[in-house]
Amino acid sequence: MPYQNILLIDDDEDDQEIFLTALECTSKPVHCTVVDSAKKALNQIVKGELEADLIFLDLNMPLMNGQQFLAEIKKDENLRKIPVVILSTSSNSATVEQVKQLGARHFFTKPGRFEDLVAILNKILA
Repeated sequence: MPYQNILLIDDDEDDQEIFLTALECTSKPVHCTVVDSAKKALNQIVKGELEADLIFLDLNMPLMNGQQFLAEIKKDENLRKIPVVILSTSSNSATVEQVKQLGARHFFTKPGRFEDLVAILNKILA
């Protein structure tokens, strides 16, 4: 399924920049919106101010963490069908299992190498 509107929810500006640069390296024709707060992103999605056919979500954020965001979006009949990919520094197996039970499509530990992030994005966007 070709994704056109991607949403990245991550509070770390460096991670945002790396993600956007890696996304450009995929040569996929997508539009990516970046929101630095899960709470803000949820409010915008619910109000219809923001549309996404794929969400990349960081877990460790203040105010509302990624797990809380995921649980909320999966409660909504219209929003639960949006695939959510977790990209996090966490690799705890219990956390991975929790987010998959909440409905995450994929879980990836943020890679240390830029090329690995590009490969992950290519795989997901294929």
